[in-house]
Amino acid sequence: MIYFVTSNKGKYAEAQAIFGDIVQKDIGYAEIQADTLEEVAIFGMKEVAARLPGRVMIEDAGLFVEALKGFPGVYSAYVQKTIGNPGLLRLMEGQENRLAYFKSVVAYAEPGMEAVMFSGEVHGQIGFEARGSKGFGYDPIFYVGEVSLGEMEIAEKNQISHRAGSMRALKKWLDRR
Repeated sequence: MIYFVTSNKGKYAEAQAIFGDIVQKDIGYAEIQADTLEEVAIFGMKEVAARLPGRVMIEDAGLFVEALKGFPGVYSAYVQKTIGNPGLLRLMEGQENRLAYFKSVVAYAEPGMEAVMFSGEVHGQIGFEARGSKGFGYDPIFYVGEVSLGEMEIAEKNQISHRAGSMRALKKWLDRR
């Protein structure tokens, strides 16, 4: 059994669809201001592993928009909470280049071992409008082809998503041990 430390029910649902036997733990941990998702994840994992004995994982993700020079990036959760999708769409007004990607980093640790990390990405573009009520966060404005992630069921999203990529890499690593 693995403890997935997150307060985000959407992240947990996506992870559970891949792992099946994980348990959500909403214990909170410090998220530092850093330049990379990897730095945020490894810092958080040190705290989580010290507080929660056993097999633990955390995940950090960001939306990186090319026209905004990678913003919101590591600040994606904060930007989502403060200006949300309407604010990001306003920032994109008049932008021809709408290319963007999501990146996910999963950190995993168990007693007696150093944390390991796995990452995944999905490339697409920022749409001109929000579409779909599935998923969470930026999903309704992030399009892969003509479809937003907010229009996809979890099974369909997990075929292509950044989070599914990082979590599948962890699962493959665990299965080989």
